[in-house]
Amino acid sequence: MSALETLYGYLPCVKVPRGGEKIYKDECIYCYDTPESEGGLFVCLKSYMGLCHLHVQKFYEKFPENPIYLHLKRTKLEISGAAGGGEAEDPPAKKPTRLAIGVEGGFDVSEEGRYEIQEEIAIVVMPGYESFPYPSIEDTPVQIQLAIEGILKSSGADKQSAVEAWDGEVRQVSKHADKLEQLNNGVKVPPKGWKCSRCDLVENLWMNLTDGSISCGRRYFDGSGGNNHAVDHFRETGFPLAVKLGTITPTGADVYSYDEDDMVEDPHLARHLAHFGINMMSMEKTDKTMTELEIDINQRVGEWATIQESDKQLKPMYGPGYTGMKNMGNSCYLNSVMQVIFTLPDFRKRYFEDYDLILNRAPEEAPSDFTTQMAKVGYGLLSGTFSNPPEEEMAAAAAAPPAKKVQNGITPRMFKTLIGKGHPEFSTNRQQDAQEFFLHLINIIDRHSRGTFNPTVSLKYMAEERIQCVQSGKVRYKQRSDYLLSLPVPVELADNREELVVYETRKREKESKGEKMDPKELVRAKLSLQTCLDSWAEPESIQDFYSSALQARSVANKSTRFATFPNYLMVHLKKFTIGEDWVPKKLDVSMSIPDELDLEHLRGKGIQQGEEELPEGEEPPMGEPAEAEPEIDEETVIQLSEMGFPTEACRKAVYYTSNCGAEAAMDWIMQHMDDPDFAQPLQIQRAPAGQRPEPEGAAAGGPRAPESSSGLSEEALTILEAMGFTRGQAIRGLKATDNNLERAADWLFSHSDELDTMPMDTAEQESLPVQATPQVQDGTGKYKLVAFISHMGTSTMCGHYVCHILKDGRLVIYNDEKVAVSENPPKDLAYLYLYQRIQ
Repeated sequence: MSALETLYGYLPCVKVPRGGEKIYKDECIYCYDTPESEGGLFVCLKSYMGLCHLHVQKFYEKFPENPIYLHLKRTKLEISGAAGGGEAEDPPAKKPTRLAIGVEGGFDVSEEGRYEIQEEIAIVVMPGYESFPYPSIEDTPVQIQLAIEGILKSSGADKQSAVEAWDGEVRQVSKHADKLEQLNNGVKVPPKGWKCSRCDLVENLWMNLTDGSISCGRRYFDGSGGNNHAVDHFRETGFPLAVKLGTITPTGADVYSYDEDDMVEDPHLARHLAHFGINMMSMEKTDKTMTELEIDINQRVGEWATIQESDKQLKPMYGPGYTGMKNMGNSCYLNSVMQVIFTLPDFRKRYFEDYDLILNRAPEEAPSDFTTQMAKVGYGLLSGTFSNPPEEEMAAAAAAPPAKKVQNGITPRMFKTLIGKGHPEFSTNRQQDAQEFFLHLINIIDRHSRGTFNPTVSLKYMAEERIQCVQSGKVRYKQRSDYLLSLPVPVELADNREELVVYETRKREKESKGEKMDPKELVRAKLSLQTCLDSWAEPESIQDFYSSALQARSVANKSTRFATFPNYLMVHLKKFTIGEDWVPKKLDVSMSIPDELDLEHLRGKGIQQGEEELPEGEEPPMGEPAEAEPEIDEETVIQLSEMGFPTEACRKAVYYTSNCGAEAAMDWIMQHMDDPDFAQPLQIQRAPAGQRPEPEGAAAGGPRAPESSSGLSEEALTILEAMGFTRGQAIRGLKATDNNLERAADWLFSHSDELDTMPMDTAEQESLPVQATPQVQDGTGKYKLVAFISHMGTSTMCGHYVCHILKDGRLVIYNDEKVAVSENPPKDLAYLYLYQRIQ
């Protein structure tokens, strides 16, 4: 049979893209092989799934209706002169407007223009890998031609280069820009050859946009820079805006507002420059921008250099468990959390050791299947397949400095897209809080692990809350689940308080003179982890507490202890806070962190002899606000609000999940995001005594499902089972909520910790399978430090994350795709700490 006849036989298995389809032509859906890998990539001409040489056979065997593929093989060849040795010149770079790398408005350090791509294309038919070169086959069926051309022209996955992620604030438009006064004083400024009008400096020069005067900039902490003459000019004249000469290009320039004390944007800059005879379109960059200078400083000194250990040549690591993750533009928070998570044995077992089993069960649309994509990340990080030294370094390893050796690593685009889907923050390309992402990840994994082995149990613990009415002395104990120990950072209790006062005074004095402190003179608050633990354990006063013993408002004290201790404890320091000006900021503290931690003294003991419990089920008297019972845990509301959800929606979520913690509240939010009154204020209808008040509006749960002959909706049971609950759990939820589907889902999520301990009737017992993992694990409260995640930057909205992990008795730093042995691990500056129980 001729090649043409063979291809005609497969036309029913070919689908022509019509636009808008997701075409996975950049990476295998099961691993991180690309068209540049040794075997290339096979793109199914029907489903558009991309498979590597190893997995295309497995995919075909599982889905035999997909036998014909487009085979893409690419080879990268460096262009002569692009690396700096030839005559080719780079085009002028667009001026960065953000202290960011690899994102819109940031520094562009991509490889575009440095390499020539050679591409080989063929049509491959399975199962025998029968190959037909394309387009050399004459009269290739039109349908196949259209399908191939559609795939080749599609954008595919969004590729970004591997970069360091330093993300700063976006510059705001100056309030002076629209109505800036410009004097008609006849001043004309030449395009070059500038000099300070008050001294002989010819660098770091700023031109005032009101009168055209040229002055030198601020004096740097090391004595370099300028003589502060631009600042002096502003103090004398009040003229607010100045442009840095040498940074003016056709795309913009550095503009500083002395009145606003910040770098700003001037949308009318071309007109303002033309007033003094400067043609912006003909100017070239001759000096460093302020963002370039700031990155230089941060990389040399301070928090950035310390946490990244950038002042040392670290020994790179390769192989299983030492695979880096490329930064896709502000994805370092994800990279650090995933590296740490996959050091836990239960996560390795679930997603790496069972990798083949998960792939065998994966649906055809694997990029949309969470378990498959988690397994893909696990395989990528732990197999060692994608952790090899670059080829050029293997050829000359002895000659290259250790710091230059960077592996390729993996680029988890599919996972990032999937884990962020529908989330107001994690679906964006902005920098995020690693702690919030950790909780989001745990919540998603837990939701996809119902009825099967759940690795999050190794991090889960029960917290015991004790509330005591001050006036009656009676107490109430309740337990809630959590995955994170969030500790306050009481800077006011710092060990070096006197030194801090002196430093802050000196800092204010320098700032009043327009000078900046030398970063080497920085004084951080010094605290011990024990101080934070003591603050966490201190009783908290609850004002306006409704005491069921007094049947009146009173004051209560609330304290928290551990009811159980997990195998692994994630400790979170609350470094991020809101300043007096309502701007998010980070507490710059140095922590004394023990390698071993004993928390046994914080174990809860439940109700004690002689204690009397507060009566249950008592309602506030008529006239009391309905919201007073139950109370709303404001900490959980804040935690959810910081993730980007409306505050009122967060209050509802906490209320309708009975203060069961962020996990249950997040489930409620995900179920009700499309409700028309999702962000409306919480409203409660009074209920008869002994019954829970009902919500108003769509958040109440919606219409009831039609009943079957058994009294329960079969359709509702099916939907609840599809959400991950067993049939027995679904039956229980519908019975508890009078056959209301949405209320049943809320009830099940909010009682997820209790489902396996509640009494069951016969029907439920027959349908409820045995849990694959225990609900919580418990043991000694003694731990050892095994990993920590650090953040550089001033707030969660900007900065960079790296992590350090204990491997084979030594700490290893994971800085995106760079993996190396740590020489001076900065555990005192970290944000999240992972402790492992000492058996």
